[in-house]
Amino acid sequence: MCADDVPAVAGVALLDADANYLFADDAYRRMTGEPADGLEGRPVGARAADVAGPPGLLAAVLADGRPRTHASPGRRCTWQRMTGARSQVLGLIGVLVQQAPGPQPPRLHVADAADRIGTTLDARTTCEELAHYVSTALADAAAVDLTAPDSAAPDSADAAAPAAPLQRTAAAGKTELLADPAAAAAERAVREGRPVLDDRWLAAPLIARERALGVLLAARAHSRFTRDDVLLVQSAALRAAFAVDHAHRYADARRTAVELQRTLLTDPGLPHPNLQLATRYLPSGTGDLVGGDWFETVRLHFGRTLLVMGDVMGHGVAAAVDMNSYRAALRDVAAADLPPHRVLRRLDMAISDAASRRPAACLLARVDPARGIVSFSSAGHLPPAVFTGDGAAEVVDVPVGPPLGTGLGGYDIASRRLHPGDTLLLFTDGLVERRGEDIDLSLARLARVRPRPGCTVDELADEVLIRLDAAHAEDDVALMAARIRERALPEPE
Repeated sequence: MCADDVPAVAGVALLDADANYLFADDAYRRMTGEPADGLEGRPVGARAADVAGPPGLLAAVLADGRPRTHASPGRRCTWQRMTGARSQVLGLIGVLVQQAPGPQPPRLHVADAADRIGTTLDARTTCEELAHYVSTALADAAAVDLTAPDSAAPDSADAAAPAAPLQRTAAAGKTELLADPAAAAAERAVREGRPVLDDRWLAAPLIARERALGVLLAARAHSRFTRDDVLLVQSAALRAAFAVDHAHRYADARRTAVELQRTLLTDPGLPHPNLQLATRYLPSGTGDLVGGDWFETVRLHFGRTLLVMGDVMGHGVAAAVDMNSYRAALRDVAAADLPPHRVLRRLDMAISDAASRRPAACLLARVDPARGIVSFSSAGHLPPAVFTGDGAAEVVDVPVGPPLGTGLGGYDIASRRLHPGDTLLLFTDGLVERRGEDIDLSLARLARVRPRPGCTVDELADEVLIRLDAAHAEDDVALMAARIRERALPEPE
């Protein structure tokens, strides 16, 4: 079989969560009578429903997730629900098979690929799952090459048009079977947006939203690909393409939120010179998106500094924007130089009047270096810790009021001595909380950290992050370490 003799016995379509078309290949359009242009965004037509399946069947698959097959003379169409990493319904994938005369091929299990491909929001993992699935179930070797995320899809099937650059992302099986001819077929499949088949190998493009994201290569050592094999490879490639596209969009959104968060946190106020300060922010490597962790310092009268640590509920760009609103409101309220509990009360009233703002936890610490006293007030936030000069740690008992933005008020104040050499540590919950662990055990683990006596505030902050493995935390981590700067003794005359 030559490269141009790709069997036209199967068609594939993708529908969104409202059962409207996202994509349909030429074979599907031809067998269902759907138009060649202007199909995207439209529901399955009445004529196509006789072949692909009625609206009630599609709605049932979307509702309960059970694959269903609609049979019509000489054809059958199997629909499978597609879900994301958090079980959100993404849409449907349909495989339409035109049955050849004579003995019928066995029923194809497209659900098998759906269960094993696209289990995470990581594009590389999806490619590895695709290569492993194809190399074990359909071929002796498989590889997945991806284009750069910003590469544009070709506007035409011009064979002379340059192909998008491909990069090997995953491979499995006897990869020596994927020789130079297969590489040339991969470029052609991406350029033309259709499968390319030869006696021993198959190249199927990964297409999502009418854009080629890469290509799947499959190879066999001793047998040819059958029509059913081609259908399964196409289905697996489309499933993977949808997951890779979703992963790319997730990564873009997360990157935007991280950059916004970092930008907003790069300009906190400066404490008085009598206070040494170190701050750290680590976005989580897991979870949906970055959160609304934030910190701030506000200079007050008489050499005092107000330290602020906050955590806006939720994740993503909206949480980061709300975080900046909290910081701006805090600066305005703190300018009145009120005690910390009264600052929280006014801030709670100001935020609760804005219905669109998310609630937030917040901890205030007003440090008075001249008197060696620090006063605390908490709005639903974890308590601070104090590390003494010899490295011993203590979690400070601070009365906890309701989160900001609830309008409930009811904040108290607590004070304690801050001796020379003591380091005050404020942090968000990502530093200590671990899934399934009681918060008291989490705080006790922090209290067991023993930094080197005499270390700087920067060294202490880094030591805490390392000892608590903050780089692998399940949530964002914000941290602030503060120490009263010792006065230099006057030179003897």
